[in-house]
Amino acid sequence: MSTYPLILASTLGFVMALVALSLQYKHLLSVLLSLEAATMNIFIMLFTFSNNISFNGEMSLILITLGACEASLGLSILVSMIRAQGNDYVSSFSCQKC
Repeated sequence: MSTYPLILASTLGFVMALVALSLQYKHLLSVLLSLEAATMNIFIMLFTFSNNISFNGEMSLILITLGACEASLGLSILVSMIRAQGNDYVSSFSCQKC
């Protein structure tokens, strides 16, 4: 069974996630969703490669664990930012407000 269509689809999904990240950077939630889509597509690619070449799926497991940590940290930052400022605009980030 050929896994190349799955690899091509996940590569296309990763590129589309990067395009969405570069075009829709106004809200923090859209940035987080684009990053999560890119992480999931890389996970699918790694898992497909590991099954295709008979490697262990340990790298895929590490990647999905780090993706879950990234999602939870991003959502906690989103909630704290909305509570503090009342919006989630990326343009309102500033290091000088600390």
